[in-house]
Amino acid sequence: MTVKSVWQYYVSSSAVLRLLGVFRKMVNESLRIGIANDASSLRKLSLLSYNQLAQFDSPSCYKLCAISRAAGILAARKKSVRRGYATRAPYAVRPQLVSCYGFKIENGYLRIPVSRGKRFSIPLTKHSLEVISQPGVKVRSFTLTTSILSLCIARDPPRMECASTAVVDRNLRNLTVGNENQTHQYDLSETVRIASTTTSIVASFRRDDARIRTSIASKYGRRRTSRSGQLLHRATKAIVALAIQRRSAIVLENIEGIRSLYRKGNGQSRKYRGRMNSWSFGEAQRQIEYKARWVGLPVIRLSRRETRGSSVTCPRCGKRLQSDKRLKRKLWCGNCRVVMDRDMVAAVNLARRGRVRFARSRPPITEAQGGAVEAVMGNPTPTVIPGVDAPKLTQPTKS
Repeated sequence: MTVKSVWQYYVSSSAVLRLLGVFRKMVNESLRIGIANDASSLRKLSLLSYNQLAQFDSPSCYKLCAISRAAGILAARKKSVRRGYATRAPYAVRPQLVSCYGFKIENGYLRIPVSRGKRFSIPLTKHSLEVISQPGVKVRSFTLTTSILSLCIARDPPRMECASTAVVDRNLRNLTVGNENQTHQYDLSETVRIASTTTSIVASFRRDDARIRTSIASKYGRRRTSRSGQLLHRATKAIVALAIQRRSAIVLENIEGIRSLYRKGNGQSRKYRGRMNSWSFGEAQRQIEYKARWVGLPVIRLSRRETRGSSVTCPRCGKRLQSDKRLKRKLWCGNCRVVMDRDMVAAVNLARRGRVRFARSRPPITEAQGGAVEAVMGNPTPTVIPGVDAPKLTQPTKS
């Protein structure tokens, strides 16, 4: 079962705004009771606080959802305390309503109970209706704020049979996708420019009031996140669509902890750490995974051991590639006498390693049936690799 959400704007009413405030109060009351009794499980918190929520004028279905939301907040706080992080007493500030009970979708409207015998109807947009009307899609819950409606939808997609693998190599300025047959780069240099511009704008603030500076900086931060997320959305949507067309399983490498590569005094520029911190590699992975799983496309995560040396190993002979400052992001192989783009080299190597993992759950394919032969040291492949031997990718070096 895969889950995602679809959201839209709506026009609220006084009854809905009152209900949002009541729900926030019920969540805070449940949090107070849970902290006082050291209760973080849903069952224990329900037994302690359900009767206490009778003082609030709200449909009973929202009381259960308020307790469930408070239980999730308390469980997260308990986990942070167990890890040794300093925490504050949780408190819900924004008016919000979350529920998985009592709502109906009829004739293009979402109807929710606001009081005894009364319902509020929210017209759904064309996009929302198209998404929830897809085969097998079910609406599980809804979330309301003062101006936004979000529907949580789920489906059980059929498992897609894939014949090959395609790796997504995440870099600061691009996403490189492909395998030994074909590679393609999606330019993300605009996200770096957006982050740099936002940083310079925030650094130019000269107000004495720290609260005003924080408020304005948060505004620009949300704007940067929104613009970068839209650029990532377009790239990841194209990546998943291409993988569906070619029936290729998506392979992702593990690059957690890559920001810790920064060390003071190792020759990196002053702005290197800022660029690394603004790199949205986690958001790119999240978007690719949920879009692929929504259509039943397999996603393979490689471990750090499996991805070690993927960008510095020659995909033809298996020897280590050499770097040169004049070549920038290109590497050259002294044995094959060719120059290769390091991002595309990583994509080819990772695609092969991902295919090994993917083949464990499939019947073995012999070389006579079209199976691939691994290019490792001592076992060079006799076939030409188009993704490496293409004119735009490789250039002969001068002997």
